[in-house]
Amino acid sequence: METPILNTINKPTDLKTLSLEQLTQLATEIRYVLLNKVSQTGGHVGPNLGVVELTIAFHTIFNSPIDKVVWDVSHQSYTHKILTGRKQAWLDKKHFDDVSGYTEPEESPHDFFNIGHTSTSIALATGMASARDLEGKTGNVMAVIGDGSLSGGLALEGLNIASTLKSNLIILVNDNGMAIAENHGGLYEGLKELRETNGQSSHNIFKAMGFDYRYVEKGNDLETMLKVFREIKDIDHPIVLHVHTEKGHGYQPAVDHKEAFHWHVPFDLATGKTLHPVTGETYTDVIHNQLEKEFTAGTPITAITAAIPGMYDLKRFGRKHPKNYFDVGIAEQESITLAAGQAKMGLRPIAFESGTFLQRAYDQLSHDLGINKLPVTIMVSGGSISAGDPTHQGIFDLAMLSNIPGLTYLAPTTKEELQAMMHYALHQNNGPVAIRVPSNDVHSAPLTDFDAHKMNVLHKGQKVAILGVGSLLPLAEEVQQQLDFDGTVIDPRDVSELDEKTLTDLEKDHQLVVTLEEASLSGGFGEKVSRFYGNTKIRTLNFGAAKRFNDHETTSELWHEFKLTPEQIVTEIKANL
Repeated sequence: METPILNTINKPTDLKTLSLEQLTQLATEIRYVLLNKVSQTGGHVGPNLGVVELTIAFHTIFNSPIDKVVWDVSHQSYTHKILTGRKQAWLDKKHFDDVSGYTEPEESPHDFFNIGHTSTSIALATGMASARDLEGKTGNVMAVIGDGSLSGGLALEGLNIASTLKSNLIILVNDNGMAIAENHGGLYEGLKELRETNGQSSHNIFKAMGFDYRYVEKGNDLETMLKVFREIKDIDHPIVLHVHTEKGHGYQPAVDHKEAFHWHVPFDLATGKTLHPVTGETYTDVIHNQLEKEFTAGTPITAITAAIPGMYDLKRFGRKHPKNYFDVGIAEQESITLAAGQAKMGLRPIAFESGTFLQRAYDQLSHDLGINKLPVTIMVSGGSISAGDPTHQGIFDLAMLSNIPGLTYLAPTTKEELQAMMHYALHQNNGPVAIRVPSNDVHSAPLTDFDAHKMNVLHKGQKVAILGVGSLLPLAEEVQQQLDFDGTVIDPRDVSELDEKTLTDLEKDHQLVVTLEEASLSGGFGEKVSRFYGNTKIRTLNFGAAKRFNDHETTSELWHEFKLTPEQIVTEIKANL
């Protein structure tokens, strides 16, 4: 498809001379380039397709960056980026990797925050608006937040303060009836009622909090959005603009399968089918097999998720056992404290979390679970060293969870260990147990004499012991095979408390202990081991990720930089003997 209008757009002011017909054509062209790129690279499909018109309208009517827009999560900012000087990242395949999938201040003066987690935009906008007023400056401040993000506690905290401001603040609620998956909770019944009554329902949380309020039904109609923005531009008080849009608008597969196309791997543009579907057994399958065993055996389990059922295919469990399945929406804090309450009443809840989102519930993990020693099981996915946006790093969960008193963090290396650890977690009463789901392909090995807190010595050798945490155990085995002597290979299992007996035994016939972890070295497992050996003759080498927010590096570049290839590790071992 040709893009004659888009070719003329290099900055937002270029939009201001276009007619409605030209802007409408521009929306068609942008929707095409969005789909063309994400079908090849993967990315957020539905969220971006749904806001094409309102983004064009914003940049046509407002004057960015003097007028400021804060995109909540910012996974829907692709059109914004295209209109603010970064269109080559969608037009030219050679430049597909030039920009982040989220707003990035280093890329453009039109981006104000690096945001990849939800529910933040309103609070950020209150800060910007109050600073503008204190400094005697002018300009509009708009927070764009999806309806699904409103269930996050910070969004409600932001609304609470925003309504008290006495100056310009626009909160655009982009209501498409969805979070990542469908919305859950009483808040969304109220939004549904507002949609069905064209904004006239008396059950209006925004008015109840003191906001001026306006409902816009046709959020995907460019003429409507242009008109509305003209009317509220430079408003002198806080207003909630409740805009109804369609997630995936303009691409039928994304409309029909809204959850699947929230973020999608590369797909065939004509059919919407995944280009490289996953085949064979996955750790998700292993988890579900164990869930069914426990449920059948009468273990009073519940499955809890904070709006990410797709990460674990939890609707599979929900369809079979709907009364035992809880999706709390985008509210990680609620997912953990709900689990705490259930555990106190004798249930055995399992909270299914993403490692990069779970940090939002740190106080609940520590205060509600750790101090109260409640036997909640937490499954943690996404723990890996990989390329990605700095907001979605999978390397900090180990340091976060393994250092909470009373919380046990386990790192299985095989499907048998994963199932054994789940069974252990669901039947112990010492406190919360988190399990780091392996990031690699499914590995299988016989399991004998399982003890969650005892290191598993897989191969007993001498001189060097290599401890491979979770998904890095195969790397430990490969390193051992490349040594010119018989080294020891150990699966640590428990990465929160050290098996001091096994470590002490190594002092008899080992000179060097090596730790491998797919996590930040700072605060991680290797540091604990090095500290244990601090006053002994044993030397230690720790391999893992640097404490930083990675950005733009490829996965292979990171692994090489962190010396996590067999050849690099062997070289370091030989240099330290």
